Amino acid sequence: MEKKPKRRTRERILETSLRLFNDFGEPNVTTTVIADEMDISPGNLYYHFHNKDEILESIFSDFEREIEDILAVPTRRSADVEDIWLFLHLLFEQIWKYRFFYRDLNDLLTRNRVLEIHFKQILAHKVRTATTLCESLVFADAMRAGPEELRALATNMTVIATYWLSFEYACDPRGKVESGRIGRGVYQVMAMIAPYLFGESKGLLEKLSHEYLKV
Repeated sequence: MEKKPKRRTRERILETSLRLFNDFGEPNVTTTVIADEMDISPGNLYYHFHNKDEILESIFSDFEREIEDILAVPTRRSADVEDIWLFLHLLFEQIWKYRFFYRDLNDLLTRNRVLEIHFKQILAHKVRTATTLCESLVFADAMRAGPEELRALATNMTVIATYWLSFEYACDPRGKVESGRIGRGVYQVMAMIAPYLFGESKGLLEKLSHEYLKV
């Protein structure tokens, strides 16, 4: 049986850092903690990354590439309610994978200019994608909303998707937010659309809600 090649130290540093940042929050994890967790010397870590910001920006680069791919998918074809639900689930899974960015967002954007600029672009892309999805429903005669309503709805959907994990942490700061709770976030975003739906689309959303969340 052919042995898998060992992961490079650089890759292991990024994987370990992401796990520690997610578990304990980025401000609470130092490069020394990362090196200790990996059982390598600080010098070995510094050979690959000169400081924690370099680690952070490398992780963010992966996050940005992956989430931009997800945000681009729905714009390639018309979408119905079920498509939007699936898209949001994939989006929230991606947010969960890199959840420390969202939990520590304000602090990170204040400290790091690269993240500030690029995350602003991600937010703008989220709004554009949400707008496109809603316009698709309007075009399919499954949703009624004017241009102003669509702009407000797309912004509100983006706000909920971006700050849902912060809301969950604030509700139970000493508890553990499990990945299963992202489903509630998906539902809350879809709930923003519900009042504008009618006919079969409204019924489909209610069916999905019952099956997915047992609400």
